[in-house]
Amino acid sequence: MTQPADFFTVDALCPRTRARAGTLRTPHGNVPTPAFMPVATQATVKALDPADLTAIGARILLSNTYHLYLRPGIEAIEQLGGLHRFMAWDNPILTDSGGFQVFSMGLLRKVAEEGVTFRSHIDGAEHALTPEKVVELQRRLGVDIMMPLDVCPAYGEDAPAVREAAERTLRWAERGLTAYRSGQTKGQTLFGIVQGGTSPELRRESAERTVALGFAGYAIGGLSLGEPKALTWAALDATEPLLPPDRPRYMMGVGSPEDLVEGVARGMDMFDCALPTRVARHGALFTPEGRVNILRAPYRDRREPVDPTCDCYACRTFSAAYLYHLFKAEELLAHRLATLHNLRFVLRLMETMRRAIVDGRFEDFRREFHARYTPSDEETRVEQKAKWLRAREARGMDDGPARRGARA
Repeated sequence: MTQPADFFTVDALCPRTRARAGTLRTPHGNVPTPAFMPVATQATVKALDPADLTAIGARILLSNTYHLYLRPGIEAIEQLGGLHRFMAWDNPILTDSGGFQVFSMGLLRKVAEEGVTFRSHIDGAEHALTPEKVVELQRRLGVDIMMPLDVCPAYGEDAPAVREAAERTLRWAERGLTAYRSGQTKGQTLFGIVQGGTSPELRRESAERTVALGFAGYAIGGLSLGEPKALTWAALDATEPLLPPDRPRYMMGVGSPEDLVEGVARGMDMFDCALPTRVARHGALFTPEGRVNILRAPYRDRREPVDPTCDCYACRTFSAAYLYHLFKAEELLAHRLATLHNLRFVLRLMETMRRAIVDGRFEDFRREFHARYTPSDEETRVEQKAKWLRAREARGMDDGPARRGARA
């Protein structure tokens, strides 16, 4: 089975960059692009419900096959009507294969040509995933877009290991695509994943061979793993020209505002990341000038909202001083309000970029954005990311796909 002829259309192109505005058409509705997918790892976006997500403009969510397979189990979700009904979300869902989660388990997993054997981070029980099984699990969940099982090498792996990961990803992609085409997929689509580490040459080779297989869309995996951003963009610049212009491009694991802008400028259509929700729960909130810490003393008595330009419920209703109080008192409402704000900030950014592309002024918007927004320090970002990855491996990955990395 192949994707519908009109699964994706390009509605507008930026004449000065590679940015584009498009539309994804799925069985559960259309998604305007560029699009950000809030992470609903275990069938929920932490601290929010479906009504919250609809109110802030979310059009598509990302869930994780690995986590749902372990708990509550694919059969349980299937018997309850599929993932959309289970989580009461009527709009599109993309599911990650869980490959990143499995490959970040270190000694708890074994990789062979057939697939991956691993022990559950929940109870230690042994499980196995193959390219074919991953497609079947996602088919049974009833999601709109499925991702194949791939091999995600860590940043810093030597060249032979990165090449082997890319080669095995290609072999598994072919097996997953064969399983997809032989099954009843009810309008579901399957994307391919381009690997290759930070090597432009290997990225180009992986892109050419993945495209030759004929997927409905193409994802860029294996980045956002703590590498310097210059290497991220070099790898993306090597890959994007080889991707079909009539298929969606998905850059995995990108969620910081400055990286979303640069990803869109380089022709990417879809993004996901746990970063906006994860940092929100620690009091880090996005503003047009950069990320701020609500726990800092200046916010204790501030009557204005955290971001006076924001239209989210938190900023329309409460002062920065109230959010400061909630975090200091460790009230649960703090997590909900901060998460609402950060996700609305990111989703509004995507809406603004789409309008700028359609209006022919994206490059002006990009320049104005960077002139105003101060990103996190590069050295601090890399250090925090490395610390997060080490902690994730040690405790068993509870914050979802930041899939191929939750950018900090």
